[in-house]
Amino acid sequence: MSGIRAFVVAAAFGLSLALPLYFAAAALATRFGLIDWRLGFGTLTLGYGPILLMAAAGLAVVALLLALLVKPRTGLGKAALALVVPLLALGYAGYVRSEAASIPPIHDIVSDADAPLMFSDRVMALRAAVPGANAVEADPRVPDDDRFGAAAGQSARALQRSAYPDIQPILIAQFPAEAFETALAAARAEGWSIDSTDPENGRIEASVSSLWFGFVDDVVVQVAPAEGGSRIDVRSTSRVGVSDLGANAKRVRAFQSAFE
Repeated sequence: MSGIRAFVVAAAFGLSLALPLYFAAAALATRFGLIDWRLGFGTLTLGYGPILLMAAAGLAVVALLLALLVKPRTGLGKAALALVVPLLALGYAGYVRSEAASIPPIHDIVSDADAPLMFSDRVMALRAAVPGANAVEADPRVPDDDRFGAAAGQSARALQRSAYPDIQPILIAQFPAEAFETALAAARAEGWSIDSTDPENGRIEASVSSLWFGFVDDVVVQVAPAEGGSRIDVRSTSRVGVSDLGANAKRVRAFQSAFE
């Protein structure tokens, strides 16, 4: 019986140590273009990931019981650690799910819902090259899918107005040329990758990539003359995914704060 106990404890411990490597491999393979994001994120992470975590937790529970009940009682530390790893991961997944449920499932944030900025042909071509990329629309809608609850089929603009009413165009008493430089400095301060600037037309295009999967969000800023100074509009849009977990709204808010 002690041989079985030793085998189960070792298997549970080894599986728990392999889990971080599994998730890291899925993320980095996606980031560097070795596999499609729908495979790396959708199938390997969201699909198989929870199954592997629950299997690892179940095996660790069995290992812990054997370590406690079979004499001589050894392997207790390894069995406990084997249980901690998947439980922490499942706890984090539950936290993310809870956060996702508290915000609208949208991926496109604009400062002016009635006249959203559009991206250049260069950015549109980059987006079109991504399999399963989100379309850039004036008023996108949440997919009519039961997974999105009451938000299914609704207008993203209406959901944004309700969830982020503070995101509005910036009006400032600066000449457009000065406001453009301020906007560019704010974008750089936020760590955006500045892809193109057009001071004459007051336009900035940038992108932001996530750390692990390398998911790209495109950002455009427009500085225009307005009564008493300048008006600054912003749009931040994810290339893939229905929900951005609030990332684009946070980015626009952070830009506005940095600008001010």
